[in-house]
Amino acid sequence: MPTAKPYEIEETATERWARFEPIKTGEDYIDSLRDRPIDLYMFGEHIADPVEHPIIRPSMNAIKATYDLAISDPDLATAMSPLTGTRVNRFLHIVQSPQDLVMKSKMQRRLGQLTGTCFQRCVGLDAFSVLHSITYDIDQKHGTNYHQRYLDFLTLTQQNNLILAGAMTDPKGDRSKRPSQQADPDLFMHVTRRTEKGLYIKGAKAHMTGGLNSHWICVMPTMNLTADDRDYAIVGMIPTDAAGMTFIYGRQSSDMRAMESGDIDKGNACFGGQETLVVFDDVFIPWEHVLMDGEYEFAQELVARFTTYHRASYVCKTGLGDVLTGAAAGISEMNGVENVSHIKDKLVEMTHLNETIYSSAIASAHEATELPSGIFMNDTMLANICKHNVTRFPYELARLAQDIAGGLMVTLPSEQDFNHEITGPMLKKYLKGRVDIPVEHRARLLRLIENMTLGRNAVGYLTESMHGAGSPQAQRIQIARGMDIEGKKALARKIAGITKA
Repeated sequence: MPTAKPYEIEETATERWARFEPIKTGEDYIDSLRDRPIDLYMFGEHIADPVEHPIIRPSMNAIKATYDLAISDPDLATAMSPLTGTRVNRFLHIVQSPQDLVMKSKMQRRLGQLTGTCFQRCVGLDAFSVLHSITYDIDQKHGTNYHQRYLDFLTLTQQNNLILAGAMTDPKGDRSKRPSQQADPDLFMHVTRRTEKGLYIKGAKAHMTGGLNSHWICVMPTMNLTADDRDYAIVGMIPTDAAGMTFIYGRQSSDMRAMESGDIDKGNACFGGQETLVVFDDVFIPWEHVLMDGEYEFAQELVARFTTYHRASYVCKTGLGDVLTGAAAGISEMNGVENVSHIKDKLVEMTHLNETIYSSAIASAHEATELPSGIFMNDTMLANICKHNVTRFPYELARLAQDIAGGLMVTLPSEQDFNHEITGPMLKKYLKGRVDIPVEHRARLLRLIENMTLGRNAVGYLTESMHGAGSPQAQRIQIARGMDIEGKKALARKIAGITKA
């Protein structure tokens, strides 16, 4: 069974990536994932070659699209780096203005349109963004050197065009207890020992989006911490194939369809998402890649700023909403009902809901504020409104799409039955819609709607919309903190002519 070499005695990050050519294309990215000594398990088996695995490869293709878009539309998907003086992928760019956040949102929507799924880079982008200000603030208080370490690491990733995954969510154990109070200390990631060269961490990170498909993983605290939780206040950069890491692949609805022959029943045969549980068993982080170690008082602000960035990043779901609305409109045409008034009205409602999500994300970008480190951050209230909309509206879009599609979406026979010498002609006769449209086209759109609302990519469009970047109550807490109800009451009293006693 392959096991990674100990990173501590192998080489530094600079030495490590000096051995490789910088990644330029999507194909270069796929090649960079080959032959890594990674311990990965799925369905109770060790997976030796993730790149060619039919369940895993679509998630890699989704990240590949982020490289391809940077080539086909550099104005949208790249930006000029103040660190390298060259254009870099926007997923690696420091947010220097509100317009950078606007372009980020536009890029995320476009990638959702191109892939119809989660493209797995937003957590890493938002981790880079929040660490710019947090490392600066820690240095200002404690005289540490975290910010320069951060800039050095970001320069390295920009020069080599690498992928960073973010790892924030701990298993949490008994949620009535703090990290240091858990019966099993490993239920929150923590430092186990420190040496002259670096430190070691132990624990696990859950629901990690695209971690397996990345070159580096950034581990971060998941909640506010106290002095007793000091060893849990850790931020560090870890190569994906570091010693001591085990990846356990998460199940997705209808994921075994990827193992079937043909591509129609998969709904979206090319692209998919990915989540893993990653276990860290005394994983080494050299000091040059440690960006927080014990500064527990900054953990809550790190989480708050990260969620502001990341909740606005859920604008990506509008790209998926565009695809789903298009599929619903397309199937209505194939059914011959595109001019029926209630169908038109449902498509209008889908568009209204989708654009409402987009408008709150774009507004949060335009209303961004500059932090002391020089980076800009989305408006917190509007970012939380965006994510709270995302916890609701995609479900209604999915319901409307299923309504328009009809019951055949879930009773359609398999592609193999369509290809069978006996059942194939029957299906092509009796499942015909409009005479000028092939039955196969109708089947493909029905499977796409199924894929996005019930199947594999419903993970990224629905469940992730609910729980990613914090479940609904987390946004409501932030909204309550920022809604200034006393100020609003004062406005009402003034207009009503009430003088406060």
